Amino acid sequence: MTIFNDDELTAPSNSGSTTTRPTAVEVSEAGKVKLAVYKNDEAPLEENTQQALLELTGADSTVNRPGLDLVAVLDVSGSMKEHGKLEKMKTALLFVVKKLSDVDRLSIVTFSDGPDKVCPLRFVTESSMDGFKVLVDGLSAHGWTNIRGGLEMGIQVVAGRRLSAGRVAAMMLMSDGVQNRGGDAREVNLGSLPVYTFGFGADHDPTVLNAIATKSVGGVFNFVKDQVSLSKNFSQPLAGLLTVVVQELQLTVTPIPGNSTIVKVDPGSYPQIQNIAAGSFTITFGNLYGREVRKVLVDLVLPAVKEDGIDCDILEAKYTYISSQGKPFDSPSEIYSIQRTGDADPDAQNPEVQSEVARRQHAGYIKEARTMADANDLRNAMYKLAEAQNKLEDIVLDKAKPMVDMLRTELQQLRRLMESPELYKKEGRPYALSAETSHDRQRMASRGDVEDVRLFATPRMDKYLAQAKLFDEDPAAPIPSADEDAKEELAANPLAPLAGPLAFYIKAAIQALQSLEKIISVAATPR
Repeated sequence: MTIFNDDELTAPSNSGSTTTRPTAVEVSEAGKVKLAVYKNDEAPLEENTQQALLELTGADSTVNRPGLDLVAVLDVSGSMKEHGKLEKMKTALLFVVKKLSDVDRLSIVTFSDGPDKVCPLRFVTESSMDGFKVLVDGLSAHGWTNIRGGLEMGIQVVAGRRLSAGRVAAMMLMSDGVQNRGGDAREVNLGSLPVYTFGFGADHDPTVLNAIATKSVGGVFNFVKDQVSLSKNFSQPLAGLLTVVVQELQLTVTPIPGNSTIVKVDPGSYPQIQNIAAGSFTITFGNLYGREVRKVLVDLVLPAVKEDGIDCDILEAKYTYISSQGKPFDSPSEIYSIQRTGDADPDAQNPEVQSEVARRQHAGYIKEARTMADANDLRNAMYKLAEAQNKLEDIVLDKAKPMVDMLRTELQQLRRLMESPELYKKEGRPYALSAETSHDRQRMASRGDVEDVRLFATPRMDKYLAQAKLFDEDPAAPIPSADEDAKEELAANPLAPLAGPLAFYIKAAIQALQSLEKIISVAATPR
């Protein structure tokens, strides 16, 4: 594999720029992630099964984010001349350039008959903006569609970096056609690089682009209709990548010997490794954005006990990550307990757990319906979606209503797109695949139009969507950089950088007191 080693190591002069990076006091590496658990408070005395939901949430503050190395891999085959797609792509790419800051680097790779590295990884500064604009304006469409060639060259750009420590690397790959040169892109080894794919228009191959995204760590497949703005769609993963709070996030859950056994861990499509000896599971999530959430369902079996009213420790959890300063952090273990009592309802289910189980069942119904539709059984696929719609009424948690409304919209849209084989092939299949990858990754993805269903969107994604809409109306108008966005957020909430660490240490102190109380209680119990 060719290694380029031509990435820019220092930013060019930024003379004339008035942009300054926001600063914040960093109390510690702690508090970048918050861990919460939802479970039943009580369990029966006899042997029973319990479900716990562990929820990891990224911190609010992203002012000290790591620099981003973004590789944009873009289809410039002949079909991009149609429906104004080339111009939409150029506008979207200019939006990306204007949002990046002088800590970020961008490389542009195009592909048609073969790949072409338009530029290596270069810092995006005030002085380099005009150069990027010239490169974007000069893109033209011709030839065939060699997705594999573009993907491989993009990977080579990342692999050849001389400046990589502490930086976030990612690829955004867009195509409007079917691969017809260079072999199958699904066979390419992506390593640990997250790849966000965009299927543009009715003639792309969603199965290939979805496979690439799901093969990567944390990537999602986005379906973009011909008439829809590509800027809005590019803005969503960009908003996430410019708010990465931690990298290499991992969660380990361990049963308590004698009190519980873990029989299943469901983190969606994120990889997990089981330690047979300890009965523990470790899940790898990759990057986590500011205010982004990861939910993990844990199924436990609790053995029968005789003593009524005792509190039993049933689950231990801890997480690790690499902070925005490139430093590793290991959280202390958290122990969760449940009271064993003869009065417990054996069929009880925590409302938060119930809502998450229902969402995952919903995603399962979509996958089943898509499989049926792929086999030309649209009738039963429609029945399956109707069944899913009925199941939504079982979600009773009040705060889940916005999610339920979006799930309902998702089903209604998909049913409409399954009304004929032709419509399903052009829009229904890519819609279903983007929905599946979004649910599996618990990450925002476009389902035709990024405004229709905004499951898993973060506040920064909402902000960038509004900015992209304005940019499409007037690409010459100034838009704030990512650093200016962070500065505005810091001004609105000056305590945000301190809130995470303070909450972490307060929680740790409470847990220490509770542990001490348990020790004293055991020591005082007559024997």
